Amino acid sequence: MSHQDLSQLGQNARPAASPEEATLETVPYARGDGPPAIVRFTCPEFTSLCPVTGQPDFAHVVIDYAPDARLVESKSLKLFLTSFRNHGAFHEDCTVMIARRVIAATKPLWLRIGGYWYPRGGIPIDVFWQSGPAPEGVFLPDQGVPPYRGRG
Repeated sequence: MSHQDLSQLGQNARPAASPEEATLETVPYARGDGPPAIVRFTCPEFTSLCPVTGQPDFAHVVIDYAPDARLVESKSLKLFLTSFRNHGAFHEDCTVMIARRVIAATKPLWLRIGGYWYPRGGIPIDVFWQSGPAPEGVFLPDQGVPPYRGRG
């Protein structure tokens, strides 16, 4: 898919009703020589629903990935993340589902995700997942989200 084939960028696109229905679009990327670049997406206002109570859950999500031949198109990623607003799932499931969908769409060299969830029942839950060891020679900054102390 080239940037001319994108169906959401530059269009009046709305979030899908569910993450399963959402489309993650990609664009070509010429990686070049040397260590891979690390691309970061930060979503400080991610929302989903508790699958038991239906109450909203909130998280600060940080996605770091080393693209190979495809980049995730950012508007489609925003619409995908927004599609979780009416999706009931546990924190762990949401966090890993996001990572796996980005991997399926882009086939990166590497990906890690941090889901920094705000308290549910008085306990914050942080979920971390990565596809494997980071590529050699990459610069990996800290994700920049402090341990919960009234996060903000």
